[in-house]
Amino acid sequence: MTVSKSPRRVVVVGNGMVGFKFCEKLRTLDPDRHFQITVLGEEPRPAYDRVHLSEYFSGKSAEDLSMAPQDWYAQQDIDLQLGTLVTQIDRQQRTVTTQLGQQVQYDYLVLATGSAPFVPPIPGVEKDGVFVYRTLEDLEAIEAVGKKVSSAAVIGG
Repeated sequence: MTVSKSPRRVVVVGNGMVGFKFCEKLRTLDPDRHFQITVLGEEPRPAYDRVHLSEYFSGKSAEDLSMAPQDWYAQQDIDLQLGTLVTQIDRQQRTVTTQLGQQVQYDYLVLATGSAPFVPPIPGVEKDGVFVYRTLEDLEAIEAVGKKVSSAAVIGG
């Protein structure tokens, strides 16, 4: 008689391009599903191609930029939790805690949190109409304000 091992729990914090590619590669290398994957993504949508984010302004939709539809995660037995910000990591207990107090246990933790945009420390950056350019939500906000103004300035690039 063989004793089956329970799947190893992998928690991926971040569902950008790197988090998605990690899940894709792990599922390819683990067809027998020895790893139970949970992805905690702060954004409200599945991973999308940030490299081509500017194409959103040329008519590409969020769906066009998507790395895979949400049902891909379900088909891969990946527990995708969107809109979930991780606020604490307890390495001794091997848990992560979300902004809502949910604790998720892990055997392996992958931090694929991406980058944060640099905002120069200059007066006025906190005002309405000042944006960073990192997420689809940022672009939607820029587009909405852009319809009401006749000029703009870009800092950085």
